Amino acid sequence: MASQKLFFLLLSSLAIVQMALAGDPDIISDFIVPSNLSMVDGNFFTFTGMRALIGAAPPSAFKVLKASMVEFPALNGQSVSYAILQFPSGTTNPPHTHPRSAELLFLIDGSLQVGFVDTTNKLFTQTLQAGDMFIFPKGLVHFQYNPDAQNPALAVSAFGSANAGTASLPNTLFTTGIDDTILAKAFKTDAATIEALKAGLAPKP
Repeated sequence: MASQKLFFLLLSSLAIVQMALAGDPDIISDFIVPSNLSMVDGNFFTFTGMRALIGAAPPSAFKVLKASMVEFPALNGQSVSYAILQFPSGTTNPPHTHPRSAELLFLIDGSLQVGFVDTTNKLFTQTLQAGDMFIFPKGLVHFQYNPDAQNPALAVSAFGSANAGTASLPNTLFTTGIDDTILAKAFKTDAATIEALKAGLAPKP
């Protein structure tokens, strides 16, 4: 009986350690070459997608340029990715989560109001100035907002995953077909209000 308890304790401990280490899997080679390529050179390890930022006019709406393994296959197995966040005046990156990584945001220009909510529903907020960094813990709901009526803001976000994933709360809740009755009950409102929210998120023709 004692040995059985010890076995289950050991098994439980290993499961907890595995959960604590959950993230991108370790690889047993220097890098992963996609199956459609027989050989690679320096071009494979170079990402040029951010060149679009150089000399470009500021966007009129919030914009994200990503360098994850989707856009940059060489990142597969490397547990790192980037995003460039452009915030015109008065724009927001709506509440969202990254299920597979924390996010370390570095504000290059402008100012941002940022925050996240922990699992006890406590809100942590800060107003960032250029040169500041802020960490959004893995999997927690967070947001960024540029309240400046005159000036844009520019930030770089680093992730500890090649594919951090993004789940936007407005889109997840109101554009995926969840029944209006369920949403109305969850938000203690009526179906007409839910329909109005859905209409506001619908793509413009």
